[in-house]
Amino acid sequence: MALIGNSLMTERRWPAEWEAQDAVQLTWPHADMEWGGNLPAVVDLYEQLVARLVTAGAVVIAAPPASVDGLRRRFADLRLPTARIRCYPAASNDVWARDHGPITVLGQDGPRLLDFCFNGWGGKYPAEHDNAITARLHQLGAYPGAELESVSLVLEGGAIESDGRGTLLTTERCLLNRNRNPRLDRSAVEAALGAALGLRHVNWLRHGALEGDDTDSHVDTLARLCPDNIILYQDCDDSADSHYAELSAMAEELRGLRDADGRPYRLLPLPWPMAQHDPDDGHRLPATYANFLVFNDLVLVPTYDDPRDAEALKQVSRAFPGRRIQGLDCRPLIRQHGSLHCITMQLPRGVLAAGQPSGGSEQP
Repeated sequence: MALIGNSLMTERRWPAEWEAQDAVQLTWPHADMEWGGNLPAVVDLYEQLVARLVTAGAVVIAAPPASVDGLRRRFADLRLPTARIRCYPAASNDVWARDHGPITVLGQDGPRLLDFCFNGWGGKYPAEHDNAITARLHQLGAYPGAELESVSLVLEGGAIESDGRGTLLTTERCLLNRNRNPRLDRSAVEAALGAALGLRHVNWLRHGALEGDDTDSHVDTLARLCPDNIILYQDCDDSADSHYAELSAMAEELRGLRDADGRPYRLLPLPWPMAQHDPDDGHRLPATYANFLVFNDLVLVPTYDDPRDAEALKQVSRAFPGRRIQGLDCRPLIRQHGSLHCITMQLPRGVLAAGQPSGGSEQP
C-alpha cells in the first residue's frame, strides 16, 4: 500500500461507481470483431442490457457508422425510450468499453473526461480504433457537460477501482506490467495516477488471477470496492481447483488493506462459479461474479446458468441494500474472455450537461 499527497483532492476527485451517474457507455458489437457465429447471441445480450440500463439512466453507444440508423430503428421497434439512447458513429476494434472509454473526474469546473492511452492490453490485440473512440465521441458532442483531457499513461478502466474518497485498488500484475508503461516504476505509476485522479492512497494486490483472462489481472474481475468500506471479492472454496491457492492468497491480502483514512474493510466473498470452458477448444473461461455493474439504483450481476447464481445475487445485495439487483446471463461474453463490467463505462452526473435527460436517481 502507498500514501499519496492529498493536495490534488481539492482540485479533482474520481467518484465511486455507486455515486450518481448520467449514463453508461457501450461499444456495439459487429461482424468485424472476433465473435464469429456467437455474434447473434452477443447482440441479443446487448439489447437486453440496454433495456435494463434505460430504466436507470441514459445509454451512450459507439456504433459502426453504417449501423447507427439501423440501431435507432431497432430500439424503437423494441419500444425502448429512445430519448435515453444516444448512438454515435465510431469505428471500433472490440466491445470492451471499460478499457477504452473515458474515466471521469470531478472538479470545481465540473466533470473532466480523462482519455488514457489504450494499447490492447499490452499489445495483445489491435486497438487503434478503440483508442480513438473517446476523442471521436467528444468531437461529436456525446459529452456536452465535460471537457476532454488526454493523458499519456497507458491505463484501462478495468484495472482500477475507486471509493470516491481518494483510495484506489489495483493489481501489480497489470499496472506494473512492462507491457503497459515500461519506463515507470511503482512510485512513478502512483504519482501519475495520483495527479490524474486526485488520489490519496493506493492499495496494490500482488495475488489474484483467472484462467483465460487476457488483461493481466484486472481488478474488476477479482475484488470490488463498495459503499461503507465493503469489498466484494471473488472467492474460490474448491481446494481442488487450480485457482484455489491464488485466490486464497488474494483474500488474505484484502484482510490487511486499509483505506486512505486507515480504516479496514469488511470483506464479502462471492461464490465460486463452476468451471466454464470454450466449446471449440476446451480452454477455461474467466467466469467471475465480481464483474458486476452499478448504475444509479440498478446493480447488474453477471450470471452463467450456474447453481450459485442466486447466491451471488444475494451477496451483492448485502453490499448494495435498497437497490435493484438483477442478473444477466453473460456466457456469450466470456467466450471472448470478458464479462458485464468489461463492456460498460459509467458517465457520472454532469457529463451529459445540466438539463439533459439522464433518468438517474441521486445516490450518495
